[in-house]
Amino acid sequence: GLFERCPMEAVFGLHNWPGMKAGHMGVVSGPMMASSNEFELVIHGKGAHAAMPHLSTDPIMVAVQIAQSWQTIVSRNTSPLDSSVLSITQIHSGSATNIVPDSAMMIGTVRTFNIPVLDMVEARMREIATHTAAAFGARIDFEFKRNYPPLINHGPETSFATEVMRDVVGPDRVVDVEPTM
Repeated sequence: GLFERCPMEAVFGLHNWPGMKAGHMGVVSGPMMASSNEFELVIHGKGAHAAMPHLSTDPIMVAVQIAQSWQTIVSRNTSPLDSSVLSITQIHSGSATNIVPDSAMMIGTVRTFNIPVLDMVEARMREIATHTAAAFGARIDFEFKRNYPPLINHGPETSFATEVMRDVVGPDRVVDVEPTM
């Protein structure tokens, strides 16, 4: 077919950018948008009555320890020159005020501009969660879903696209934009 005769050399795309003035276009060479990845961690403990917490393996306390420890991945395992964001966006556990629950769940996202950093963050998250839970006598189920890779604009293609944008909207309406996580 057509694609067999015309090998693809580059892909160009546009993305709306809320907040940018109408009629303007933004561009940046290099990393533009971080990868988007999701995680779900379930901590399996042992429930008990809140008056007898010594009979439980409290998954909420394990979740708290893991949540705090995961933040050290960004601050202590990632080079300050490599951006990464680890956001815990949901924590769910329990159903009553007088019961230590059996399980707790944490959900969130991880964003990076390069795959080696993403590989490291995922591995460290799994290691920290596994060993922290084990230290408290709990166990975990950990899922990490890689949704899409980072968007990296290559130099020659970005220069070509910038010239096309200037021809379309005028040179004063093509602006540099800041990369986003």
